[in-house]
Amino acid sequence: MKITEFSALLILGALWGASFLFMRIASPVLGPLVLIDVRVMIAGLFLLIYALLIRRLPNLKAKWKEYLLLGAFNAAIPFTLIATSTLHLTASIAAILNATTPVFTAIVARIWLKETLTLRKLIGIPIGMVGVVILVGWSSVSLTFTVIISICFSLLAALFYGIGGVYTKRVFVGEPPLTLATGQQLGAGLLLIPFSVTNLPHQPVTFTVAIAVISLAIFSTSIGYLLYFYLIHHVGPTKTLSVTFLVPLFGVIFGVLFLHEHISVGTIFGLITIFGSTMFMNDVKLKKTVKKPLCVEGIEK
Repeated sequence: MKITEFSALLILGALWGASFLFMRIASPVLGPLVLIDVRVMIAGLFLLIYALLIRRLPNLKAKWKEYLLLGAFNAAIPFTLIATSTLHLTASIAAILNATTPVFTAIVARIWLKETLTLRKLIGIPIGMVGVVILVGWSSVSLTFTVIISICFSLLAALFYGIGGVYTKRVFVGEPPLTLATGQQLGAGLLLIPFSVTNLPHQPVTFTVAIAVISLAIFSTSIGYLLYFYLIHHVGPTKTLSVTFLVPLFGVIFGVLFLHEHISVGTIFGLITIFGSTMFMNDVKLKKTVKKPLCVEGIEK
């Protein structure tokens, strides 16, 4: 993984780390189904406007069925499952469960794409998960039936993220990131409309909730998924979804900056472990890239 790609991974981790904050603010008011439907529809429309401005309107007709499936696997289902689980789980538990995504992705990629489980992946994934546990710690949450179901929802969401990442790699070869991001969000929005219209909220939407929804849609979704699909095509689904190790890292940073949360020694060690694990698993090379002569063949654009 090049330094440019690793930088994109860090930015994506920050954007997705903020999504937990936005969902925890808005989900109790709007409800998970309405929140996620509004999220993906705003994100899809934002991407369409952006595509029009740069004169790169995506062609979604040729693979509309595939985009519906992508929207289901990679947005509608996992987004809704996570939004539902955060109603009953703490941020710590939600972050730990979210970090299982690369594990599911590696398994799905091995079965579906016959992708080799390299030594770096076999070592890096467990180390990263240990780092997440160190970072967020254990929460004394009673394992009631509702909590157990919420945990299952979070794990199921991680599985769908893995399926969505591998499905993208297999079906959308050569598809521009903007087209993928737009098609996914609009596909997810269309699938959720029948469910959201029957679960409209009864609570008033405050200014804080509105800001949380807009931020969730534009920053964590529109911009986030442009980076996500860029990484899928350049480094593969397993390495891309190692971003879930960085999500709790940025969650702590945002907590310190905006909520004045305390940083413990365990937090510092957790951050170091997660960062090191991600770099190790992705074989990050921090050396400056040497430009090759123009006559060399096979230069990537």
